[in-house]
Amino acid sequence: MIEIVVPLFVASALSVLGMWGWQKLRGPAPSLFWRVGRLLVVSPVAVALVTTSIWQLSKSRSWQLFGGMVTRVETAKPVVALTFDDGPTAGSTADILAVLDTEGIQATFFLIGGDLGENPEEGQRIAAAGHELGNHTYTHRQMVGVTYTTVAEEIERTDDLIRATGYHGPIHVRPPYGKRFIILPYYLKAHHRRTIYWDVEPESYPEIAASSDRIVEHVLENVRPGSIILLHVMGAHREKSREALPRLIEGVRARGYAFVTVSELLNYGK
Repeated sequence: MIEIVVPLFVASALSVLGMWGWQKLRGPAPSLFWRVGRLLVVSPVAVALVTTSIWQLSKSRSWQLFGGMVTRVETAKPVVALTFDDGPTAGSTADILAVLDTEGIQATFFLIGGDLGENPEEGQRIAAAGHELGNHTYTHRQMVGVTYTTVAEEIERTDDLIRATGYHGPIHVRPPYGKRFIILPYYLKAHHRRTIYWDVEPESYPEIAASSDRIVEHVLENVRPGSIILLHVMGAHREKSREALPRLIEGVRARGYAFVTVSELLNYGK
């Protein structure tokens, strides 16, 4: 709720300030110099307030101007989705796929188009193993303050590379850093696609991300029916998350949960 209240409060304050500033600027002033000076005082404050409002709304997981967004699926069924962001990267994919194969589960990989273009064979391995591939944009830039053309290029270039792996299933979209404002949601709505987020994110807390034990503990403490778990397991600096993966899967299963892909999880919410 605070993600909505704060921006609305700021926007309201901005409106009041703007009306006050306009009245002041229209009113009598000792000189043109004085009037310009007042404008220079009001303008930076207004810009700061607008920027703050946009930033808060861009990372909200409870509100979006256009289209649908999913943070967690409302269901009583003991099912969760395991999702991975970034990559694919050479040297990490094989280890992750081996763990998933041993555990007999399918996950959803939100891949970066640029990384996929550099490592197409890694994407092919993920698709061949039966996992779901998602779109994490081409450059992994924040989807705030960008044009419609930029968004279309980021999404469509990555879609093409995902299809080139041999993957034929639905391609869901997850914005980099969880950031988006108007254009990306508008584009996705126009193409009948939803924004996919998460509700369990152990790596967002540095003290947790530094320990594989704490990553596992965090997931087990916060997972619920319909949860979407986010992990980053690609790259050398994600060693702790890769170490946590087998125990994380074992612990979630021990609590009675089954792992499904994002697409399968969405069906439980219908």
